[in-house]
This record gives sequence, structure tokens and C-alpha cells, in this order.
Amino acid sequence: MTTMEEHVVAYGEYMPHGMCLLWKPWLVLLWAGSDLLIFVSYTAIPVAILMILRKRTEVPQAPLVALFGAFILLCGITHLFMIVTLWVPIYPFVGWIKLATGLVSTATAIMLFRLIPDLIRLPSPGAMESANRELQGEITAHQATLASLDRQVRERTAELEVATTALAVQAREAVHRSSNLLTVVHTLAVQSAKGTENTAAFLTPFLGRLRALAYATQSIATGDQVAAPLEKLVEAGMAVLQATYEPRISASGPSLLVNSVAAQYISLALHELATNTLKYGLGASDEVRLSVRWTVSDETFTFVWHETHVPMGEGAAEAPEGFGTMLLTTIVPSTLKGTAERSLERGELLYRLTVPLAAITHRDLASGDPLLAARIIESNFSG
Repeated sequence: MTTMEEHVVAYGEYMPHGMCLLWKPWLVLLWAGSDLLIFVSYTAIPVAILMILRKRTEVPQAPLVALFGAFILLCGITHLFMIVTLWVPIYPFVGWIKLATGLVSTATAIMLFRLIPDLIRLPSPGAMESANRELQGEITAHQATLASLDRQVRERTAELEVATTALAVQAREAVHRSSNLLTVVHTLAVQSAKGTENTAAFLTPFLGRLRALAYATQSIATGDQVAAPLEKLVEAGMAVLQATYEPRISASGPSLLVNSVAAQYISLALHELATNTLKYGLGASDEVRLSVRWTVSDETFTFVWHETHVPMGEGAAEAPEGFGTMLLTTIVPSTLKGTAERSLERGELLYRLTVPLAAITHRDLASGDPLLAARIIESNFSG
């Protein structure tokens, strides 16, 4: 057995530490009690650290924390054996435990110094809280953006559905209007041809009426597909008169959008009135004055064509049974669900068309009955 082994085993030759305290009870109790408290505390701390490491695997620098726990535990064991040495002089064992504690504490210190830069870079709780708030703000902003995008997608989808539906309705309406227009053109051609003896006598009134329909259709096609400005229709219908007799003509009325049926039949009426005044009114005497007015009152639309100083010679007015007169006094007002009167007395020619405002402006009435005008014409010009 070596000398060191002899010293380790044969500790009886050493003097217990209590003798250094003269075995005074209060002093022994002070030392033993203090070391006991330190041992209990130093043992509890590593247990708490171990519990944290088991439940929080993401703890940064876990090896360093484990070394701290081992260092504290060994310190506690050292104090425990210090209690024992008060009565049993096992100083060699305490020395080895202190050596182990020193080695572990040295390793802990070395690792701590090496990790100082990394530990400094660790964000503080305040910085982490601030970063979390910023992140939460960004998350909220992204959620708001996604909600806005989702709402915009729903709105655009709804708009697309509305547009698709509108296109389908407009396509059906275009077919309906084309059928209506072709029916009217066919009827105008047939009735304009009756009683004529040559091609020129047929083509002149027919082409004039056809141009009136064409302009009305063009006014609707270049607009919103459902309405045309009435003032533009009046301007086009009186274009020839304005160019020739402008000082003797006045036209006024409120701005008004009329539907396709109203645009077509008001244009036909304007054509008939303009053609008639070129023959028997403005074109027959320099004294003739023309006033065109339209008004809207109490949901009623009134259109007035008033000529003064009209020559009262033969042929001043179209014969009552003429197609133009029937167009003005029967076809146009009946199609627009209104009434009309035409009179020529004491040099004044007056044409007044009165219809419900809804009949010329409401979209749902714009389609009308494509065969109504044809039935009216056929019933009055048969045979």
C-alpha cells in the first residue's frame, strides 16, 4: 500500500475539525447548520436546472447550463462532507471532491468565457417582446391584406357574373331589337310602295324613313345600348331644316334619355314632320316659323311641333288617309302608349305627342312589341 493510500484509508490519525472549534456546541452547530443549508440549496438548484432542461429543450447553450448544475452540485457535496469532518476527519475524501469541483468549475469558466460573444448576442426579454410585437403587427397586416384580397376577388367575381349576365341580356336584346327593326322596315317598305306609280315615288319617302330609323339605331348603338339622348335625335331629324332655315327655327327641351323603341318612333315622327314642312311650310313661304318644344311634367312627356304663318293653299296638309298622317297620329302614339293630335287652322300647324314618361325611358319597356306597329299599319292600310 502506497503512502497516499495509507493516508486515504487511515484517516484516524487526523484530528476532527470539531476540535479546531474547541467542541463548543454553538460554534459546531453554526458550522454544521450553515453547511447543511448550503448543501440542501446547492442540491435543489441542479434539480431545478435538470427539470428545466427536460421540459425546455430549446434552452440556448444547454451544455453550459449542465456544467453549471454539476459545479453547484459538487459544491453542495463538498459542504456536506465538511459537516462530516467536524466529527470524522475524512480530509482525503473531501480533498478529492474539492478536486473534482475545481475541475468542473474550471471547465465551466473556460466554456463561459468562450461563449461570451454568443451570450451577448442573445436578445433580451425586452427585445424579444418588441420583436414579437413587430411580428404580430406584420401578421395582422398580412391577414388584413389577405382579407382585402379575398374581398376584392369576391367583388371582382360578382362584377364578372353581373357583366356576364348583362352581356347575355344584351345579346338577347340585340336579337330582339333586330327582329323589331326588320319588322318595321318591312312594313314601311310595303306601305310606302302602295299607291306609287314609279320607283322614284316609292324610294324618296321610303329611304327618308329608313335613314331616320338608321340614325336612331346608331344613336343607341354608340351609347350604353339602352338609351339615346333625345336632343341628339331632334338635332339629327331637323339637320336639313337647320342648315337651310336656321333663323326661322327654334328647338328646346330638357335633357332626356329615351329607350330604343321611343328613339325609333320619335325619329320617324320627326322625319314625317320635317318632310311635310319642306313641302308645305318652311319650304313654301319665307313667313313660316317653326318651334319645337318638349317638356316633362307629372311623369308625362309632351312633344310639340308648332308652325306658324303656314300657307293655306291646296295641299298644305297631307291627306287624312295618307301613311305619314297615320304614322304621326296613330302608329307612333299607340306604340309609345300615348296620344297625339295634329291640326292645321288659321295658318298654324300643331302636332302634339303626349306619352307616359315611363314608356320612353324605362328599360323594361324598351323592348316593346315588335309586331305592334305592323298590326296598326295593317289594320288601317289593308287592301
